[in-house]
Amino acid sequence: MPAANIIMYGIPNCDTIKKARRWLNEHNIEFQFHDYRKEGVSSQQISQWCEQLGWEALLNKRGTTYRQLSEQQKAGLNQQTAIQLLSEYPAMIKRPLLQINNSLTLGFKADTYQQLFTSEA
Repeated sequence: MPAANIIMYGIPNCDTIKKARRWLNEHNIEFQFHDYRKEGVSSQQISQWCEQLGWEALLNKRGTTYRQLSEQQKAGLNQQTAIQLLSEYPAMIKRPLLQINNSLTLGFKADTYQQLFTSEA
């Protein structure tokens, strides 16, 4: 069976990203890392993620960037405005976003990753 195409999207200084990367490395799972800040992310890509996961799941409301939005911006959120904001401020995308072939997983929990990669084998 060919190896899965695995891409982790995020920003390198995020603690959750660091934990997820460490877990993958400790389990000898090869992956590419896509740094939003250096490599960017297109609104088309974000739109596809929203279709699969829902914009509410993709939007990280616990982060500093979201909290700095105006009340007007927060009140007017819908899929279209969320895609625009996430394109402009990719740090607001919940992290990590792990893409395994065409499947997406948000966030990091060791037991979830264990299940993901046990089923991949």
